[in-house]
Amino acid sequence: MKKWKVASAFLALSLMLAGCGTDEEASTKEETNATETKSAEAETEKASEAPAYPMTISPTVASTENQEKGTTIQFEDVTFDSMPEKLVVFDYGFLDTLDALGVEGVVGVAKDSSLPAHLESFNSDEYASVGTLKGPLLEDIAELDPDVIFISGRQSAFYDELNEIAPVLFVGTQQDDYWSTFEASVNTAAKMFGKEKEAEEYLANYDTALEEINQLTGGFENSLVTMYNEGNLSGFAENSRFGYIYDIYGFKPVTDNIEASSHGSNFGFEAILEFDPEVLLVIDRTAAIGGESNIEKDMENDIIKKTTAYKNNRIVYLDGPLWYLGGGGLQSELAKIEEILAELK
Repeated sequence: MKKWKVASAFLALSLMLAGCGTDEEASTKEETNATETKSAEAETEKASEAPAYPMTISPTVASTENQEKGTTIQFEDVTFDSMPEKLVVFDYGFLDTLDALGVEGVVGVAKDSSLPAHLESFNSDEYASVGTLKGPLLEDIAELDPDVIFISGRQSAFYDELNEIAPVLFVGTQQDDYWSTFEASVNTAAKMFGKEKEAEEYLANYDTALEEINQLTGGFENSLVTMYNEGNLSGFAENSRFGYIYDIYGFKPVTDNIEASSHGSNFGFEAILEFDPEVLLVIDRTAAIGGESNIEKDMENDIIKKTTAYKNNRIVYLDGPLWYLGGGGLQSELAKIEEILAELK
């Protein structure tokens, strides 16, 4: 009788342990399946976000004029079979955008010109120098064997030579359509490298910044955008390369009678006093091209001291490399707005 009870107890215990083992196996299997499902969903989501290649990209500007030769340079669409992995970047604005979006693969940069401060990391030995903004080192670029070369206006004269090395895509801005071409450049980077979400999040910062600067500029009667170059001045109107300061930021131009050109119309100190702007914005080109700038000493002379802008402390000296060389990027365009806000608030 006792042996039978012992045997029954062992049998019951074995059945109980077997049941526990089955439950644990089922639980482990469910957890494994759930993990695999989540992993599969993540891979599917990642795949859906990846850019689809082959991909054809249009230049931000269809053509430009070669003023030295009196000819027109036509920029072509570029079709990529796969995402470019080795990038040579001349345009600082596009380099800025790639950096902001976290795009990897830059192998060459025009480091022999003045890189804006926020792009100083590209001065490291990790990136090869491919010349200056107006003087590409063609042989050095060829040795890098890039998948694409990104250019803007300053390199347009070398378009054909660069195209013999690798596909060339124009990603720069256009003087009379600056803001739209800036946005097109951002969209190009986002589309090519699967960074649409990141670009959308970054561009959301502009909504607040532009609203703030438009509220600020609405309180000023008029303004004038000028550029300082080794003691000389030039002025810019609405249809110029800095016209977005009026169109997008909301500053009211003190005059429309300024010739549109890439370097502005010649503008003497007497002309500034005659127009007498409430706000005077001065871009330091001398500092941008590596020269020794005496901007404040030259600007704040006896003539300028008579202007409303000087009397009310509203002469704004704008960062040369940022405004003259580094514009057209996600970081730089936001930095421009923030610089003006900081000076005039």
